Formats: sequence, structure tokens, C-alpha cells
Amino acid sequence: MMRIAIKMLVGDRLKYLGLLAGMAFAAMMIAQQMSIFLGLSSQTGTFIREMTSADLWVMDPQVRFSEDNIALPDTALQRVRSVEGVDHAVPLYKGFLKAQLDDGTRTSVIVVGVDDATLQGAPAKINDGDAMLLRQDPGILIDDRDLGTKLAYKRAGGKAMKIGDRLSINDHDAVVVGTYHGSPAFFWDPIVYTTYSRALEFAPRERRLMSFVLVKVKAGEDVMEVKRRIEARTGYVARTPVDFENVTKAYILKSTGILVNFGIAVGLGFIIGMIVTGQTFFNFTLDNLRYFAALKAMGASTWMLIRMVIGQVLSVTWLAFGLGVGIAAMFGFFLAKTDLAFLMKWQVLALTIGMMLVVGVLAALISLVKVLRLEAGVVFKG
Repeated sequence: MMRIAIKMLVGDRLKYLGLLAGMAFAAMMIAQQMSIFLGLSSQTGTFIREMTSADLWVMDPQVRFSEDNIALPDTALQRVRSVEGVDHAVPLYKGFLKAQLDDGTRTSVIVVGVDDATLQGAPAKINDGDAMLLRQDPGILIDDRDLGTKLAYKRAGGKAMKIGDRLSINDHDAVVVGTYHGSPAFFWDPIVYTTYSRALEFAPRERRLMSFVLVKVKAGEDVMEVKRRIEARTGYVARTPVDFENVTKAYILKSTGILVNFGIAVGLGFIIGMIVTGQTFFNFTLDNLRYFAALKAMGASTWMLIRMVIGQVLSVTWLAFGLGVGIAAMFGFFLAKTDLAFLMKWQVLALTIGMMLVVGVLAALISLVKVLRLEAGVVFKG
């Protein structure tokens, strides 16, 4: 009987393809928007994840996310170092500063200053040059992804910057001594690495300039216990990288409205799929009522008819899911070489098929109402 149900489904090719296209579009829209949302969420924590040497981030209690410019006093570093269980602690500066290239091109950069002695916090993937070159005055490292794009001589035809080029950061001279390869981040300004002391020279003069203290916990010590000791002794907040990333993600999603916007897009995909599928499948059922009536007249049970309708819906739902997710995945593949966000995890696939099955079940219920009310004798009329 299921073979008959499938033949009924594909009998009218135009309606079948319309039903398939509508559901595939809904699946693509749901999967694509959720993947972009996950990609953006992941990019909010890029800077934190790339600081792999830190077990704890110590910050002012009012810091809401990784770019929040609420600095610590210089005494914070020694206070953190004095806490039992801390192996070592280093300062970190991070701030948005104005920059100007030699041709007069003006831009904004995110300056990251790492500890002068240990260079802890420097990029892990350095392509040209070496982190040790940061000790050369006034050396900086720039991201190779920004060469020719964010860091380009726009007033000189868009020529890319290169090692040895000079620029002015907040009216202070800087020289590119190397490049590194960073991951796409939520904040689009180019990230420039230098030493902590030089970053303080670049920064506008303020009483407090230390953004964070990066802590490495002694071997054998419990990280959460050291976290509690730091907070109890200093009054500052200590967060693990995962906690800090989650706090940053939650704040950005809440304050920018990204969650609402992508939620609306996913909801629209669900509604479009439900309307298109429900209407098309209901019309398909109406066109095939005589066949259902004939089967009922030949002794097909109500349960058999229900199974046939559900089988028809599930078969087209699975096929549409595969097509829709495949198109969304192709979209992500072409975005992989850009800074645009796209991250398709298994959760995206699970939620997409779940929502598509809900759409399919609703369409089946709408169609079943007409089938279950069907009188077998209608096949003998006219």
C-alpha cells in the first residue's frame, strides 16, 4: 500500500515538485539562518579562545564583554600574583585606537599589548616574522587576512601593507615586523599586537590602562578554587575562558538584537514551510480523494489510510530536508574563505529536521481530516 501512496504522490509531477521546492526552501532558510546565527555567536569569543595560555581572566566587576573598556589599576597585577595557587600572572591591554597609514588612509585598529617579558598572549600562528620581534621598537604584528583589505593604502590604489611598512597609531610611530593568521572575529576592526609597554605608549593617557590580568594556575591546583581565592582577596572578577566567552556572547546577543532578528528569520522559514506544505498537500489530497475512496471501498482500514498519508508526508519531508540543508551547506562552503559567519553544527541539522517534521505532521493532520471524513460510496457517484 505504501508503494501505491508514493505513486499517488509523484503522479502529478508539477504539484509534487512545487511541494518539494516549497519545503526545501523552508529547510534551507531554517538551516542557513541558524548556521549564520551560530557563526556570529562563535565569533564573539574568537579573541578569548585564541588566548590559549590563560586559565583565568581577571577583570573589573563591571566588565560585560571582551571589548568593554573598564580598566584595572596597576596594583591589580601584584595583588593577583600574591594569591595562593597562581603560578604566574601577566597584564594585557586591549583598546580601540586611531591609526593612519603612510598615504594618509585613516582607520581604527584594536591594539593588543602582551607582556613584555614572556610575550604571553601573542598570536599562536605567526606566518612571517617571530613574536620575539615585538621587542624591537616600535614593532607590531598584523593579521594577514587584513592585508589589502582593512589594512590597505586606499588612497594609493588599494596596495596591501607589508613587513617593514610604517603607520601611525594615535600619533605614535609603529613598524610592521611580522604577520599572523587570526580567526574571523565579531568586531571587524583589524587587530594589531605589540608589547604591553608600547601599547600603553600608544594609548591616550589615563590613570588606569590595564584591561585584564591573565592567570596561569599552578599544576595540581583546582582552577575554580583559585578563581574563588582571587575574587575573595582582590574584589575583582575572575572568569575561566569558557565563562568569559559565554558572558560576552550573552551580552552581545542581548544588546544587539541579533537573537531576535535571526529568530524571526527562522520563524518565517517555519511559517512559510507550513503554509506552502499544508496548502499544497491539502490540494493534493483533494485531487486524490477518489483513489482513497476506492481503497476504502476495497476494504482498506482507516489506520491504513492514515499510514499512507503520513508516509507520503514523511517521504517528501526527508527529501526536502536533504535538498534544503545541502543548498545551505553549499552556501556555507562558499563563505568559508570570507569573514562572514557560518557554522553548521549537528544541532542545526537536528533542529532543522525537527521543525520540518513538525511542518510535515501538521500538513498530514490537515489532509487526514478530509480523508477520515471520506465516504467509501463517493467512488460510485457520477
